[in-house]
Amino acid sequence: MNLADNRTSIAEAVESGLLAGAVTLVWYRGEVLQVNEIGFADVEAQLPMQRDTVFRIASMTKPVTVAAAMTLIEEGTLTLSDPICRWLPEMSDMRVLADPTGPLTATVPAQRPITVEDLMTHRSGLAYAFSVTGPISRAYAGVSLRQDQDDWLADVAALPLVHQPGEQITYSQGTEVLGIALSRITGKPLHTVLDERILQPLGMTDTGFFIAPEKRPRAATMYRLDPQTGLQHDAMGPVPVREPRFCQGGAGLVSTADDYLRFARMLLGGGEVDGLRVLSAESARLMRTDRLTAEQKQRPFLGAPSWVGRGFGLNLSVVTDPSRSERLFGPGGLGTFSWPGAYGTWWQADPANELIMIYLIQNYPDVTAAAAAVAGNTSLAKLQSAQPKFVRRTYAALQS
Repeated sequence: MNLADNRTSIAEAVESGLLAGAVTLVWYRGEVLQVNEIGFADVEAQLPMQRDTVFRIASMTKPVTVAAAMTLIEEGTLTLSDPICRWLPEMSDMRVLADPTGPLTATVPAQRPITVEDLMTHRSGLAYAFSVTGPISRAYAGVSLRQDQDDWLADVAALPLVHQPGEQITYSQGTEVLGIALSRITGKPLHTVLDERILQPLGMTDTGFFIAPEKRPRAATMYRLDPQTGLQHDAMGPVPVREPRFCQGGAGLVSTADDYLRFARMLLGGGEVDGLRVLSAESARLMRTDRLTAEQKQRPFLGAPSWVGRGFGLNLSVVTDPSRSERLFGPGGLGTFSWPGAYGTWWQADPANELIMIYLIQNYPDVTAAAAAVAGNTSLAKLQSAQPKFVRRTYAALQS
């Protein structure tokens, strides 16, 4: 079996100056078959990518937060159907926009409370600034992430929902809200909740909302691809070395390829890895089970037909029809599950083929223009094709 070709598209993007570097990992039937360390974690300092390079994983945080919540469900502390206002009174008596793109003052009452499941499936009516348009988008953009979780929640809860709870799926800060609920229920900071319930049991020692100062040299620099001038340092600043004021349950973690492999293997193993049970088999099954209705799958998600041959579990996309899914999203057997991150990080676990793939880069997205610009911009198109080619060539090699 020769996997060498799967790195070609990534190496070409690095050599063309479109990408600083990447770490990829292929785990197959119980063993790591390949780790690619390509390019640089920091171009200017000529620091090479390494297997233990630390990456900001953005929305790959979400399934970890959901998994922590599932441990509380197993203990009987909460259920999927619980109204979230039981712990977050700020979210009682929510209002809903009469027109999702209309004025914030034209609202109707929410027909029912937001539930725990609504937060886990992005059906709460909450949103991100980039997932909606109109005045509500501008309002979300004005909510600062540089405040503590209680002040942030008060600001978000004061905004109207973009649709009735449970009605449809809108990508949102619901997992941030879920993380605040976990913190209040346990009486502990969210980073402690995740450490105690998921990260420490799995041995994910390089994963957290902040890292030890001595680990900072291992952190990949964040870059932004400017179509005219190439790679530019992004202004995000270094990875935190102390607890952030607000630990974002939907986006705040950093991790490594081997750490996230432990998490993916746990879910693939029905909640267990290497004889260690972290979740019940039922919790893992629920996370990996499609929960969308046929009508909800007809609606675009972030402007794309995301549910062709796929569904959505508890913050995991799930392949329901491999042949239809492959045409748009690449290969993956029945039940394949995943969720990516905004900075180019991606992973996929395929139970049908006993395969896990991880792809980690650090590119800050242009959420306002990149999607529209790709068709006419060969540089962006080449960068965005690197990951799909890595996936297809890996599957082709394994199947040969």
